[in-house]
Amino acid sequence: MPPMSRTVLVVVLTAGLSWAGASPVAAGDVPEPTGYRLNDYRAPVPDTLAGARVLDTKAVEALWSAGSAVFIDVLPKPPRPKLPPGTVFRLPPRESIPGAIWLPDVGYGALAADMAAYFKDNLNEAVQGDASRTVVFFCLADCWMSWNAARRAVEWGYRDVVWYPEGTDGWSFEGLPVAKVEPVPRPGLTD
Repeated sequence: MPPMSRTVLVVVLTAGLSWAGASPVAAGDVPEPTGYRLNDYRAPVPDTLAGARVLDTKAVEALWSAGSAVFIDVLPKPPRPKLPPGTVFRLPPRESIPGAIWLPDVGYGALAADMAAYFKDNLNEAVQGDASRTVVFFCLADCWMSWNAARRAVEWGYRDVVWYPEGTDGWSFEGLPVAKVEPVPRPGLTD
């Protein structure tokens, strides 16, 4: 039997990746939208974000090592399952970039007024009122939540916004340290 040609191998690998859940959209094929992403938040993302710097893992690690940037994790909290009365529910642990502030659910395309206030207030507190401070937004790879959150920070006048599209997936892949984080509580809500 003759050896498999490179072309066939590429087709087999592509089919295997699609089957495993990887996206068939190639990097760079996603245009930057003019508004916020409102659905399908776990999908291929653009390579750009107007008004922000888009950095890879190596550059983000340098910011983290320098200790000068604020890291904002915007991964949504998993929904509370329906449980019998009296059942104790514990939020699954979130392993994130050490020192990150977890502001869950702030990356949706449309935010209710209370969620926007929660985001704005906690972001302002994180940068200690300094809109020129470097703020790194992340989630997971192919996550529009971080793109939306970073875009919103740009619109709010933050001047050194960094979007890290690889998120904790890229960070962990490089063997960088992670730490358990807890979500910043929202007044009036319980888990």
